Amino acid sequence: MRVLVVGSGAREHAIAWKLRQSTRLSQMFVAPGNAGTASIAQNLPVPSADVEALAQAAREHRVDLTIVGPEVPLAEGIVDLFRSQGLAVFGPTKAAARIESSKVFSKALMQKHGIPTAEAQVFSSYEAARRYVMKHELPLVVKADGLAAGKGVFVCHSREEALEALHQCMEARAFGSAGDQVLVEECLQGREVSVFAFTDGTHLSPLVAACDYKRVGDGDQGPNTGGMGSYSPPEFWTDGLEAKVRATIMEPTVRAMAQEECPYQGVLYAGLMMTQEGPKVIEFNCRLGDPEAQVLLPRLKTDLLDLCLAVLEGRLQEVAVEWSREACVGVVLASQGYPADYPRGFPIDGLQDLDQNLVVFHAGTKLRDGGQAVTDGGRVLTVTALGRTLEEARQRVYRNVGRIQFEGAHYRRDIAVLTQATV
Repeated sequence: MRVLVVGSGAREHAIAWKLRQSTRLSQMFVAPGNAGTASIAQNLPVPSADVEALAQAAREHRVDLTIVGPEVPLAEGIVDLFRSQGLAVFGPTKAAARIESSKVFSKALMQKHGIPTAEAQVFSSYEAARRYVMKHELPLVVKADGLAAGKGVFVCHSREEALEALHQCMEARAFGSAGDQVLVEECLQGREVSVFAFTDGTHLSPLVAACDYKRVGDGDQGPNTGGMGSYSPPEFWTDGLEAKVRATIMEPTVRAMAQEECPYQGVLYAGLMMTQEGPKVIEFNCRLGDPEAQVLLPRLKTDLLDLCLAVLEGRLQEVAVEWSREACVGVVLASQGYPADYPRGFPIDGLQDLDQNLVVFHAGTKLRDGGQAVTDGGRVLTVTALGRTLEEARQRVYRNVGRIQFEGAHYRRDIAVLTQATV
């Protein structure tokens, strides 16, 4: 089969890397890709948000299946467009992708169908939201309704912080139309975990979980990022917890989406908080996570191409979806200045000096003439390793990550350090 992967990050490199292991794959394209995907596929110079150009590329290259990595093209309706042109594509429709692209839609869905989540109010008026904040117990979480590149959520411990968050969303228009509406909700307390399942709209695969690290600095210090590392499985993830999350959150959500006439096909990603009352949904996403995909796909024993086709054909129950019991740890190397402004174009050295049991997934990279990989983004690489235990996987990563060098490179040194992760 000829497959197109949409996206340019480490998540998409991980997807392409896993697809390359399928005996059914004959040729693979990645649009637009990066220096890592160029070594295992043909990169196409098509932006991941240009859904019309992607459809044209799929036709021109006689692609049998397209797999969409990022949320933006899903929210823009790439699945609807491809289907209208008779092109097979993996991912939720525009209506189903609202579970991520509209926090108002997602919250209303959970409230209507009794899916455990934080209490929240929706506002389209700054003044009404301000009055609510001034009298409500702290801390509070302010969320822009729409997609905001991971920057539209504010955990506010003071009324001043909450009012500033409302101002940024609704008056300064920092996120454009994504701030037309905001949610103000209670701040859940507990351990955070990302939970994933494949679904064909009816059936659900076994769940798999990971923990990620959003702050830029060790000890969860500094500003939020797209994710500085992750590990899987979490040490607290048990068969009993999986069964509870499946029964109270994941299966009810799939049923709810079908009842709302926007059946969900693809990867369902629930960001959960393990509260004293049990697991509650912080947010849903409509795709694999990044950096979580980089530690999940190495644990996937099932053929990913077979799995995606089973989802599309509504026969997921026929596929034995298996996850390895091995642990996987991933550490992100980032550019100097990230998550603020950062320079680009620095040569990346040391990629050939790593142990063989490592996998490096590229994100913000590109190839110069002559084949030299250089930096081209904020998060540059994710270095991952499997191990019989979490500590073994962690040691393998950290024995190697320092061998990779580019000007200004930085990374967290506490990924999967459980004494800190459990705080």
